[in-house]
Amino acid sequence: MNGEIIARRASSWEIDLILKEAEKFGTLVHNFFAIVEGKYRDVYAVNNEVWKIIEDLTVRPFALGTFVGMIKVDENLVEKFYPAIEFFTFVDIEKNYAVLGPKASFLFTTGKDVPKKAVRKLVWKGSKKIVVMNELGDVLGIGRINPSNEEKFIKNITDVGAFLRK
Repeated sequence: MNGEIIARRASSWEIDLILKEAEKFGTLVHNFFAIVEGKYRDVYAVNNEVWKIIEDLTVRPFALGTFVGMIKVDENLVEKFYPAIEFFTFVDIEKNYAVLGPKASFLFTTGKDVPKKAVRKLVWKGSKKIVVMNELGDVLGIGRINPSNEEKFIKNITDVGAFLRK
């Protein structure tokens, strides 16, 4: 690639990567994704109306729709989809999630880890990565579960406050 940005529909392979990640948490409720290729392959949730407009543009966009994550090669040279927090608005979350009370929710959105006693509800099986929500069902971020540590039971990977802190 020569530095050119390419916007295109997600391939069936890329859709499979996205679907595989969604299945760790529940059911994917969106089915149209676009890829913007530059340095990375950014994934966007779009709809047919937006895509029709994009197809008619003479200049390729840097971004489109809702950014939901990126596809990149991990340290084992395997392609993987890395979801952003917004991805989970397109997933009916049924498993691998934790619900926090108000104080713990606030602390999590400020980058803090969560002690086990602050978890109001935990639905967890197998995955180290979990979706962290408040009692209203709002997605606050993504955490990594650490069952052997009572004080840092859920390690904050990213949260909705990260953008403001940067």
